[in-house]
Amino acid sequence: MFLDQAVIEITGGRGGDGCLSFRREKYVPLGGPDGGDGGRGGDVILYVDEQKATLQDFRYRRAFTGKRGQHGQGADKTGRSGEDTLVPVPPGTVVYDDETGALLCDLAEPEQRFRAASGGRGGRGNARFATPTNRAPRRCEQGRPGESRRIRLELKLIADVGLVGFPNAGKSTLLARVSAARPKIADYPFTTLSPNLGVVPLSDFRQFVIADIPGILEGAHAGRGLGLEFLRHIERTRVLLFILDLTSADAHDDFVKLRAELEHYGKGLLERPYRICLNKADLFLEVTIPDGLGERDDVRVISAVRGDGLPELLEEVYALVRTAREEEGRDEREGAEEEA
Repeated sequence: MFLDQAVIEITGGRGGDGCLSFRREKYVPLGGPDGGDGGRGGDVILYVDEQKATLQDFRYRRAFTGKRGQHGQGADKTGRSGEDTLVPVPPGTVVYDDETGALLCDLAEPEQRFRAASGGRGGRGNARFATPTNRAPRRCEQGRPGESRRIRLELKLIADVGLVGFPNAGKSTLLARVSAARPKIADYPFTTLSPNLGVVPLSDFRQFVIADIPGILEGAHAGRGLGLEFLRHIERTRVLLFILDLTSADAHDDFVKLRAELEHYGKGLLERPYRICLNKADLFLEVTIPDGLGERDDVRVISAVRGDGLPELLEEVYALVRTAREEEGRDEREGAEEEA
């Protein structure tokens, strides 16, 4: 099952208690206080695991707690700090505070980490409370509880190219044709019920990642047909492919409606480079470009079943992806220079 949302409870480990102790040595009848401090509680840390693809692990386990710090001991021995609890999440996981809705972290980079809950401070032993007027304090502190919060995890797929289209336009067929992904394919709408990723291999060891999301309905930006759940998976894509059905009564109107949905959804999706793919050319002896699309230079006629037009399309898409990657790298370097 593809799970892309989860709410979990996280709690930092409690700090260890401080120790109440006095020196007990031969020939030292009035040994002073020597109670050590308690150890700090362990943190709860989210980290990016590139082997993870969904939030499925959080379906059955929804609570994570850091280890408790050890108590202080005599002879001024400080307790050992509790171990951190490491929670793996897939790349592209966005972390929100479930109560306030505040964005806490965007875990998009390999090996990236985020301390989601801090462990509590260890209590002070009685040696800490010795003063010139109170040389034998009988006071120590308990460890502090760790930070506790409820967080919401949302997965936004990380891909170079996103496929956008109405149900049954042939997006899954295209993904299966150009990659090793094997999404469910059938000749009825809403065959795809969860996003799929595929790696498209090209010559000279080139490749890019393509994301297929379930078909969009008109009104998806307002949540119709779980539109909001699916549209967020193309927020991170660099290039969009609009997949239109040549058998549709009005393919141009379909394109206009898809663009409108992306415009209403926002997130800068309309600013991405894109190509329009008229699919199912294999169903026609001679393809006629629908009215409103014939005069455009970004329209490509393809057949996801037969492979017509796909080699040229993939090379063109890769060029767009490479340009987008270079621009992102340039922006990152300029941002780093400005900070320096």
